[in-house]
Amino acid sequence: MNIEDFREFCLKLNGVTEDFPFDKSTLVFRVGNKIFALVDVDQFDFVNLKCEPSRALELRESHTGIRPGYHMNKQHWNSVYTDEDVSDPLFLELTLHSYELIKASLPAAIRKSL
Repeated sequence: MNIEDFREFCLKLNGVTEDFPFDKSTLVFRVGNKIFALVDVDQFDFVNLKCEPSRALELRESHTGIRPGYHMNKQHWNSVYTDEDVSDPLFLELTLHSYELIKASLPAAIRKSL
């Protein structure tokens, strides 16, 4: 997985926006103004993605490249590393999972507008 492919995948999802709210290198992807992915564009080592807590634990146990979210709530976020044992299809599946979790948490009016 590379940053260009990851960015392209995220921006194809319905209602996604991107910005740099923290600094010049931390790219954030949002749906309904809520973050579902964070990545350092200068060092594309990992992406922080939201995950259902029990699935997050299972993934961490089965993949060395999936760890508790760096600087995030460890129960709900994983850091998914780009250069380890996470296949591109799984990487994209986890990104979509994060997007869907955040989208589902949005108020109904915002979900309808997407």
